[in-house]
Amino acid sequence: MKQEILKTEGDVNLSEQRVQWQESNILNHETQRLLKEDSRLFLHQAMSTPCLDVLQTCNGASIENIEGKEYLDFHGNNVHQIGFANPFVIDQIKKQLDELSFCTRRFTNKTAITFADKLTSLLPVELNRVLFAPGGTSVISIALKLARVVTGKHKVVSYWDSFHGASLDAISAGGEAVFRQHMGPMMPGTIRIPPPMQTGGFFENEMKYADYLEYVIEKEGEIGAFIAETVRNTDVQIPSKEYWQRIREICTKHHVLLILDEIPIALGRTGKMFAFENFDIEPDILCLGKGLGGGIIPFAAMVCREQFNIAQDISLGHFTHEKSPVGCAAAQAVIDFIENERILKKVKDDEDWLKNELTALKEKYPIIFDIRGMGLLWGVELRNPITKELAASEAEKIMYHCLQYGLSFKVSQGNVLQLSPALTIKRKELEKAIEILKRAFSSLTNN
Repeated sequence: MKQEILKTEGDVNLSEQRVQWQESNILNHETQRLLKEDSRLFLHQAMSTPCLDVLQTCNGASIENIEGKEYLDFHGNNVHQIGFANPFVIDQIKKQLDELSFCTRRFTNKTAITFADKLTSLLPVELNRVLFAPGGTSVISIALKLARVVTGKHKVVSYWDSFHGASLDAISAGGEAVFRQHMGPMMPGTIRIPPPMQTGGFFENEMKYADYLEYVIEKEGEIGAFIAETVRNTDVQIPSKEYWQRIREICTKHHVLLILDEIPIALGRTGKMFAFENFDIEPDILCLGKGLGGGIIPFAAMVCREQFNIAQDISLGHFTHEKSPVGCAAAQAVIDFIENERILKKVKDDEDWLKNELTALKEKYPIIFDIRGMGLLWGVELRNPITKELAASEAEKIMYHCLQYGLSFKVSQGNVLQLSPALTIKRKELEKAIEILKRAFSSLTNN
């Protein structure tokens, strides 16, 4: 019996359009051989198999395949805030490797202490306790465990269609069906609510989404935490400042911890070092990762309030690479680079330019139902201009047309082009990307 393919995050790798694209564009025999070997050796899974192409190098805002074809990468798995193969980060990693490559558990090291101090110095004064881990999913796990310890309650609220990692506890807290299907019983105590949507949402009034959270907290009882992305990365949903301030008020009133997952969107992506700074709120627990390791070292961090330092007798994140000196050196270099190169200012300048270009594109092509974004995170939502139905097939055609001409991005929710380039991208590279997008929409209209 053929299983239904769930179209949620990412493109569907088994679609007819994918097959046609590869037949027309992947002609090199060595590339074909390696893709077959990859398919033979790796366990197949949704959204990863089969692979699209074979990469050889990455640098700055681009990736390059083994034939020398270059793609501007507006996907990057959200690790490329300061660009791929950043020379400053690589240099700091090399220096650390020569000095101390690993820190055995029960010991500490100067690099880890220095970075913990730097990270907490950038955050509100009460957010001054950290734990490090090898990846974002792991710090989500730490946060969920810590919330139980602090509140004495095991229930957690999250959004439908949210993503907080791929481990069993993370998918239990997350809301994406493609990760939860066939997994059987999840971690008990998760309650999901509709996410605040700018288009096609459950409520027309954004503040009703906040009211829904309070309703659930009051009716369900025993809820210890609410976990959410400050800005939803995948299809770029940006709640208002009023919404987030109301959420903060609700969590405080009901003694529910606010856990903000900024693993894909912190470190300048929204024009601020941390996305919550755009909304004048403070989380109780903050989760960071992906780009924190410079796109080189898997590294993540959980930061929480001083008053939560009450788990002395519990192993919250007893990881082998708990205080990785190499990971901390990479993360320190990322922060230093963002500050020294004034990346936040550059991102705000790029935001204004990109918003104007995408707005002009929307005005020209009726299939573009909405554009939304901040910093260098943008979503272009496609719908049938007459019926308003999701234009999923058209979104996929746009994506493969762009790939053909050297622009890579992902399609979210089936109909949203998610554009997330390296923050170091040059203006001429942004201009090239927009020109490729224009040609793709023109081609769609002419067919």
